[in-house]
Amino acid sequence: MLGAIIGDVCGSVYEGRRRNEKDINRIELFHKDCHPTDDSIMTVAVGKALMDSAGKSDDQIRELVIRSMHYYGSLFPDSGYGGRFRQWLEFAEVNPYNSWGNGSAMRVSAAGWLYDTMEETMHVAELTADVTHNHPEGVKGAKAIATCIWLARKGASKEEIREYVNTHFYRLDFTIDEIRPFYGFDVSCQGSCPQAIEAFLESTDFENAIRLAISIGGDSDTIAAMTGSIAEAYYGIPKEIKKKISDVLVDVVLYKGYTYNNSALAAEVKRFHEQIG
Repeated sequence: MLGAIIGDVCGSVYEGRRRNEKDINRIELFHKDCHPTDDSIMTVAVGKALMDSAGKSDDQIRELVIRSMHYYGSLFPDSGYGGRFRQWLEFAEVNPYNSWGNGSAMRVSAAGWLYDTMEETMHVAELTADVTHNHPEGVKGAKAIATCIWLARKGASKEEIREYVNTHFYRLDFTIDEIRPFYGFDVSCQGSCPQAIEAFLESTDFENAIRLAISIGGDSDTIAAMTGSIAEAYYGIPKEIKKKISDVLVDVVLYKGYTYNNSALAAEVKRFHEQIG
């Protein structure tokens, strides 16, 4: 999950702003204003639910995911949630609302790590999606990202990952350089998941993957979160980047009042810092 959080944090200050940045090394990854957004919060929420779901039925897994997302949403009330999802959180709704947005895909990374088979990975990814994003495109995006993570951590080559995505999910018939000049702000799964996957496939290492994802602009934090989640499984994360994200989370979340002095979440952040610092 850490790859998704790093992508989210690094992309947070570029959302809707950066376009046509060919010299990706000019992108400042850990900008002084970068911060975790709803992508990080819901990634953690879904991850916590799935780690508690061993031996549970499908309905029980859905219930765990719903409860966890509401819990973490209440701890981070102002994290950039989309309008419909914010209503779902605020009014403690449990019914899905047929969304095809990329929220289902940006939060799914834990499903790519926790299961032994691709079939189980895709099944659980669908469960995490359809509690809100039960539109076929919303489910497809979550399954695509989780499957790429699973393939990467199982040792699949980039060529194998590309072939699987092309066959089962999206046609990756473009390059990042080709779309960069005109790519716009698109929060749909179908308009951002393929771009995130392509950024990973063209990358040379973890940091390069995040830079490529941010460089196309649009929904930068979410695209980079999806790219980062796959890149982590394929490359791992350099120690210096782990240290930087740990410092950002502690500084921004714990000491700058991002949690509104919430002691329970502060304790969780402290434990997280101790684990990865």
